[in-house]
Amino acid sequence: MKYALYTGCVSKGGCPELYPASLMVADRLGIELEELHDVGCTGAGVLPQGLSDPINARTFAKAEAMGMPIMTICSTCQGVMTQANHRLTEDPEYREEINRKYLADEGLEYKGTAEIKHLLWVLFEDIGAEKLQAMVQKPLAGLAVSPFYGCYLRRPPEVMTPPGFEKRATYLDDLIKLMGAEFIDIAGKGKCCGFPVLTANEENSLAMAAKHTGEAKEKGADVMVTPCPLCHLNLDGNQPNAEKQVGKEINLPILHLPQFVGLALGMTPSELGLGKHIVSTKVVNAKVEMLS
Repeated sequence: MKYALYTGCVSKGGCPELYPASLMVADRLGIELEELHDVGCTGAGVLPQGLSDPINARTFAKAEAMGMPIMTICSTCQGVMTQANHRLTEDPEYREEINRKYLADEGLEYKGTAEIKHLLWVLFEDIGAEKLQAMVQKPLAGLAVSPFYGCYLRRPPEVMTPPGFEKRATYLDDLIKLMGAEFIDIAGKGKCCGFPVLTANEENSLAMAAKHTGEAKEKGADVMVTPCPLCHLNLDGNQPNAEKQVGKEINLPILHLPQFVGLALGMTPSELGLGKHIVSTKVVNAKVEMLS
């Protein structure tokens, strides 16, 4: 299995622990990665389509020329890229217009054959649940885990979880159980974390972070896992501020998807960069160390 890795910007910036953890886990799983360079931000749902579609088409063209599917480690990147690719493949005239206006000067052309998969999708669709479970060295029994998909990985369903791929809507739930952990469901797992409105409405942003993490904590979760680094920035990085706003302690560690998988594969919290988080992962570290 070989993929063109699209790292996104947060894995080397706001959450620098994510990038090396992703590489280590991919290597352990036998996933070969060739990193895409000289590619732009997806637009993160902030840029209008008229700007972001040409940027993403350029990335797709580069991966297409490499002859590899793209692997992402960010739900937001996955959502924006999947939607852009849907527009580009469904409308050949639109794709050719972008090729002509924006890509031709570099000698690039997007033919519409790119496949974009989040690491979470790769785990279930390319490696497979049976093989993945067989690679678990340290089942995370006794660790109570809540999932947080965020708003991009499952919406809109006609594009993100289309017919034939409906199970993508529960992959994170399934992964938690597959890694041997206790699954703690929450109502807000597919909602916005609050990050997109942080600068425009900090009060609402922090309220969202407090609501999701608080619900998980109240239901008994030791930790929350997210496949989106932007969600991680708000749920982990702004959790102390969210606690102040709602007037109560939450203290719920937030793990990146590769970190969670890495722990089950036998990697240590230190190797996976858990010490770089804002909310302490000591409770996670202690429970993992107790496992045989």
